[in-house]
Amino acid sequence: MASNGNIHTVTDADFDTQVKASATLTLVDFWAEWCGPCKMIAPTVEELADEYEGRLKVCKLDVDENQRTAQQYAVRSIPSLLFFKDGKVVETVVGAVRKQRLEEVIEAHL
Repeated sequence: MASNGNIHTVTDADFDTQVKASATLTLVDFWAEWCGPCKMIAPTVEELADEYEGRLKVCKLDVDENQRTAQQYAVRSIPSLLFFKDGKVVETVVGAVRKQRLEEVIEAHL
C-alpha cells in the first residue's frame, strides 16, 4: 500500500472523484502486490510524488482489487502508469522504466 503521504490509494468506487475530477496532472500507478516490476518502480513513483508535490497528484490502484477500472483503461500489463489531465488519459507508460522517462512525461504535460 501507499506509505508515502503524497500518494493516494484509489479504488473503483472513488476513481472518478480522485482522478478524473482532479484539477492537477494525475499519475495513476496500476499495480498488484505479486508484481515484481511494480515493486521495482514503487520507490521511483514515491520520489516523483515528493518532488512534484502540489503540481502532480500521484495515485495507486491495485488491479486485483479494482478490476473494473483496470479493464476500463485496458490495463493488460503492470505496472502501467497512466497520466490523466482534465479527466482524460494523456500518456501511458508500461513497465518499470527509468525515472528520467517519467520526468519527461510529467514535464511535457505540466
